[in-house]
Amino acid sequence: MAEAALSVRGLEKRYDSIQAVQGISFDVAAGEIFGLIGPNGAGKSTTLECVLGLCTPDAGSILVRGMDIRDRASDVKGIIGAQLQTSGLPDAMTPRQALRLCASFYRRAARPAELIERFRLTEKADARYASLSGGQRQRLALAMAFVNEPEIVVLDEPTAGLDPPARRDLHELIAAQRSAGRTIVFSTHYLEEARSLCDRIAMIDRGVVIALDVPEALIAKSRAHPRIEVRTRPVLNEADLKNLPGAVNFTLDGSTWQIGTAAANRTVTALAALVESQGAELQDLKIHRPTLDDVFHELTGAGAS
Repeated sequence: MAEAALSVRGLEKRYDSIQAVQGISFDVAAGEIFGLIGPNGAGKSTTLECVLGLCTPDAGSILVRGMDIRDRASDVKGIIGAQLQTSGLPDAMTPRQALRLCASFYRRAARPAELIERFRLTEKADARYASLSGGQRQRLALAMAFVNEPEIVVLDEPTAGLDPPARRDLHELIAAQRSAGRTIVFSTHYLEEARSLCDRIAMIDRGVVIALDVPEALIAKSRAHPRIEVRTRPVLNEADLKNLPGAVNFTLDGSTWQIGTAAANRTVTALAALVESQGAELQDLKIHRPTLDDVFHELTGAGAS
């Protein structure tokens, strides 16, 4: 890897008796989307707060484009933007006013009108903050993170609490900023969100990085079996399913069988023949491959969400 846009080495942070971060290390390449994933309380937010200079690490180093944030804090602030998990504005303030205020803090700043258009806030540009939906507030927070035209943007749980349409909307905006050449570092406990957005991810549990790789490489290491979900009328008999090649476990949920298999192709082929031979009606058939949640569960014994 060439000089990293962000390099974290041996980061440690304690709050009284709680060791929030325990020796975390990772590099983020310029122009990539890098995700920190893990359950609430894993140390993701603390790590990002240290990167942003909002709290002081007890040990370790943080370099932003080769600059130590302890020595060159003002230079770093000019090239990094942030959207924090907990943010709010006065109820009467409008998005246009908020962006103008933020822009006034920087020597170089994007025009509020351009940010309003880029982050799809045109219809609400002059509406009171109190009237914005959750998705609109998150888009405004994202616009504020880009007000200084940063090279690196840190997003802490940017889609938390949003409904699926608003979450997809934010995904498009984040991906568009990466396409514009920016480096994105974000935290989430939605593992499939990280899989779809990130070039690489670091799994964090109890303040420690337990795995770091591209999403598909992590999933490829999973020991979990693919699952076949099949619903027929009438419901198939378990005794017949046990003869399917590759099938290793079976669970009936209402009229739907969940079949774990070590050989998905062979199992599906035999399953189709079984349905046909019994004259049953095939109503639904799905194959579920292992997920990041399966990987996290194998590494920690717990789900990440």
